[in-house]
Amino acid sequence: MADDLTQRGLPDQRRINVNEDWEVRDWSKKFGVTPDQLRAAVKAVGVMAKDVAKYLGKPYP
Repeated sequence: MADDLTQRGLPDQRRINVNEDWEVRDWSKKFGVTPDQLRAAVKAVGVMAKDVAKYLGKPYP
């Protein structure tokens, strides 16, 4: 489902897939961080957006 851009549902809203360039771009912009900072945060705490936001000290959603 994540690769089909026409099928955006809850999994896309809750998880960050750092293997998709468009997701890295969008989540980086949302959190106001660089793509490298986002990837490091995902590596540290996992793919759940709420956990990444907390790690980065950013609000979610």
